[in-house]
Formats: sequence, C-alpha cells, structure tokens
Amino acid sequence: MLRIWSHTTVDTKITRSFIYESIDNFSENTFRLHIERICHELDIPTPIILKTHIDSYVSFNTVTFYPRDFIESIDFDKFILENASINSDN
Repeated sequence: MLRIWSHTTVDTKITRSFIYESIDNFSENTFRLHIERICHELDIPTPIILKTHIDSYVSFNTVTFYPRDFIESIDFDKFILENASINSDN
C-alpha cells in the first residue's frame, strides 16, 4: 500500500494538506498518475515531473516542487510529497 503525505506551503506555513492512499505499491512508472490524483484532490495544477523528482522520492522518501516546476501560476511556495507508508519497502 502506498501512502503519501502531500502539502503546500507559503513561507513555512502549511496551506493545504492531504494524505493520499493507494492499494498500489510505489512504482516509478505510476508516480505521475499518483501525483495527478493528489493534485486533483488539493485543487492545484500538476507540476512537470522530471527524473530528478522521481530520484529524490526514491532516494529520500520526499520530493519538493517549486513554482518553476509548474506551467500555471500557483499560490504557494512549495509542494511537498513525503512517503507516509507504514513499512519502508515501497
């Protein structure tokens, strides 16, 4: 099972927060789909996802998207995804 805590911040304050759950295990091939679903729930645009974003999530269990990662304008400074799964075998 995949659990991702997603949140947006302005300065250091959390402005939106959502815990996404999926019965799927983490896969680099489905990472974009999960991010699209999270963004839909948070009502924010989907960022451009680069290999470095995926690598960061795989290596550090977290990834941060900045305004430069979005095509549309956004009302936050950071969009952060953190692995919230109970086991670390994702």
